[in-house]
Amino acid sequence: MDKVNFVSTALKGMAMGMAEVIPGVSGGTIAFITGIYERLLASISSFGGNLIGTFKSGGLKAVWKAIDGNFLVALLCGMFVGIVSGVFGITWLLDNYPPVVWGFFFALIIASSIYMIRMVESWDILSGVLLVIGIAVAYGITVLAPSAGNEALWFVFLSGCIAISALILPGISGSFILLLLGMYTIVIPAVKDMLKTFSTDSLLIVAVFGLGCITGVMVFSRLLTFVFKNFKDHTIAILTGFMIGSLNKIWPWRVCVDEAVVNGKIKCLKEQNIMASAYESEPYVMGVVLAMILGVALVWFLAKTDKSKTQ
Repeated sequence: MDKVNFVSTALKGMAMGMAEVIPGVSGGTIAFITGIYERLLASISSFGGNLIGTFKSGGLKAVWKAIDGNFLVALLCGMFVGIVSGVFGITWLLDNYPPVVWGFFFALIIASSIYMIRMVESWDILSGVLLVIGIAVAYGITVLAPSAGNEALWFVFLSGCIAISALILPGISGSFILLLLGMYTIVIPAVKDMLKTFSTDSLLIVAVFGLGCITGVMVFSRLLTFVFKNFKDHTIAILTGFMIGSLNKIWPWRVCVDEAVVNGKIKCLKEQNIMASAYESEPYVMGVVLAMILGVALVWFLAKTDKSKTQ
């Protein structure tokens, strides 16, 4: 991989990392619209016992090639930067200009859904049914009330397994799954605390969560790789449904209708979508419109770039 491709992949990873910090936005969506989704699944799925045989026959060079090492390193480096930037930067934007951030991702998801629908080569009844099922499942997830969370290490591990599976599914946000499990206010502060003070307690939570993520992604990536290879159109249809159904969670203007104190902090348990005119704080209507235009333009640019590479 040359320097240009390395930087390009790292930037895509950075976008994925930043997206995953935001409840309601999926890093898998970013991977899909940037054209690296199937390559990412193939790279993750290559990890396993078969690498032992690859090492014996070809050494480290063969193993590195089998896992698409250059691509994976570039992507992970970008994701790390994106997550760190998101934890501090995106969260600040959400605190100060939430409608603008949500507007950008709302338009991004709509444009991405249209892009994915056009990727289905042959629509049939099953594809349509799977599209509807995907919409219903994702919408249902968005209206669930978050739980109180649990700092027990086994639950932290399980949360990592589930959240990482959502990460690689377009339309289903790993961060939102953490929110539903009540773990968002545990994991994210632990990451911040670890980066600031190197607290051993926070480090343990992050380490166990990371092990859960590794376990979950190893299992789920193999399943997705299989269905992509054998049922590509149907898989794209249900993934598109997931994305469309998730739009309910990222409407730019929302009001909290149910909240509770969780871990000493007030957390919104349920929100209701409203129009900009009914929004209690500054609605930033022009900012939202510009952000939406930017989101659509970004998907158009990425799709055009992806097509130019395949021609």
